[in-house]
Amino acid sequence: MTPPPPRSQVRPGLTVDVIQKHHQASGQLTRGVVSALLTSSATHPHGIKVRLTSGVVGRVQALVTPEN
Repeated sequence: MTPPPPRSQVRPGLTVDVIQKHHQASGQLTRGVVSALLTSSATHPHGIKVRLTSGVVGRVQALVTPEN
């Protein structure tokens, strides 16, 4: 699996796949649009924490491109 993207690549308006804390064991991802960045550091080993427009909070695992 590829490492999570750094904060410099994550910004509001992007579509991303996040993992919510209660889904860490199963690895279930949630797709949504970034509303706000909640992690201030440049990188985080488990992904940058964001809030999606739906209100879901999770750590970014991947950026969604048109090919995904």
